[in-house]
Amino acid sequence: MTLKELLNDDKLRPHKTSARELADLLKVAERDLADAAIAGLSTDRRFTIAYNAILQLSTMIIYAQGYKTHGAAHHFTTFEALKVILPGEYKELIAYFDSCRGKRNVSDYDRSGSISQKDADEILTEAVQFKKLVLNWLNTNYPKLYSFNNTK
Repeated sequence: MTLKELLNDDKLRPHKTSARELADLLKVAERDLADAAIAGLSTDRRFTIAYNAILQLSTMIIYAQGYKTHGAAHHFTTFEALKVILPGEYKELIAYFDSCRGKRNVSDYDRSGSISQKDADEILTEAVQFKKLVLNWLNTNYPKLYSFNNTK
C-alpha cells in the first residue's frame, strides 16, 4: 500500500506538524518507556505501555512526513504508513510492531495474563532502540522539526 492509497482510502489525512508537537509526542513516549520499565507492573501493562511508546514514536514519523492517521484501525494504518516511509531495512521491525499490535489487542480487550515476561522485556528493549532510530531519522530528514533537540 502507498501513502497515496492510504490518503485515497481516507486512512491518512494531510497534517502540518511542528517541533513543539513532536516534542510533546516524544514526552509521551518517554513517559511510557519509563512506566513500562516499572518491575512491579503486570507483564500485560508493561507490554501495552511500551507498545504505546512505539505508537507515539511512529506517529512522530508520520507527522513529519505531513500526514495524520484517520478513522478506525489507526494503529494498523500507522504501521502500514511506516512500511512506506521507512527504508526496507526496517521491514522486519515494522512487522514485529504490527504483531505486537495483535498481542496488545488480546491483552487489552480479551484476556488477562496473555503476555509473557519475555514479551514484555522484548518490546521494551525494541521501543528504547526505536526511540533512537526515530530521533536519528528526524534529525537526518527533518532537522527543523528536530529543533527541540531532545537527544535523551
